[in-house]
Amino acid sequence: MSLGAHLIEFRNRLFISAAAIVVGTVAGWFLTDWVWDALRRPINDIGGRVAQITYSDIGSGFDLRLQIALFIGVLVASPIWLYQIWAFFAPGLTRREKGYSVGFIAVAVPLFLGGAYAGWTVLPNIVRLMASFQPTEDAFQLNARTYLDFAVKLMLAVGIGFVMPVFLVMLNFLGVLRGASILKSWRVALIAIVLFAGIATPATDLMSMFMLAAPIVLLYFVAAAVGILHDRRVDRRRAAELAEYDLADDAADPRASGDRA
Repeated sequence: MSLGAHLIEFRNRLFISAAAIVVGTVAGWFLTDWVWDALRRPINDIGGRVAQITYSDIGSGFDLRLQIALFIGVLVASPIWLYQIWAFFAPGLTRREKGYSVGFIAVAVPLFLGGAYAGWTVLPNIVRLMASFQPTEDAFQLNARTYLDFAVKLMLAVGIGFVMPVFLVMLNFLGVLRGASILKSWRVALIAIVLFAGIATPATDLMSMFMLAAPIVLLYFVAAAVGILHDRRVDRRRAAELAEYDLADDAADPRASGDRA
């Protein structure tokens, strides 16, 4: 496939993903009140002090609802845009290998949503930790837009982190990366995962950082194991095909068989 054809395919798949997110955003608009109530619950649960969310300008309420609806749209449309990513990077797969698309979506979507939920579970801990640095006699006020931006980025970042091992498996199935190479790079991966978790959470909240890093590390080693098993199966199949090819050559040219004997 030429570069122009790749760009056209990228544009088409990007358009499909964007259209799916827009449809999900429209549907998510009607859920914004419920989602916002859930997101600001950690603020309301801070006890022993005045804690509230503030709006800085007259248009903040509308912007807030739009951002929440977009966040819901990304979550709802995750099966579509994750599949589009897979389909763009795997156009040369055989018919049998394309059947792995179902497995990819079946694994990637729950992991992405599970990662977003993991980000939500650590959010109250982060809020309580940050509030503890404020004097109790002072009011703890948060700008609504700033707080939503932090919460959404946290959940999306953790969701993407949970999906990354699946993309390692995808590269292995495409023949780009061997499972043994994934396993040999575990030290670098471990440092990268810890840094990622540290960036996603405050540096002083070690418990939340480890809560996010531990499942991603586990998924990384699962991806390495899947890659190694897949490589062994592929190597056995190639060895069998090579043996059949040699037998066919021997049958076609008996003299070659005699020479090898």
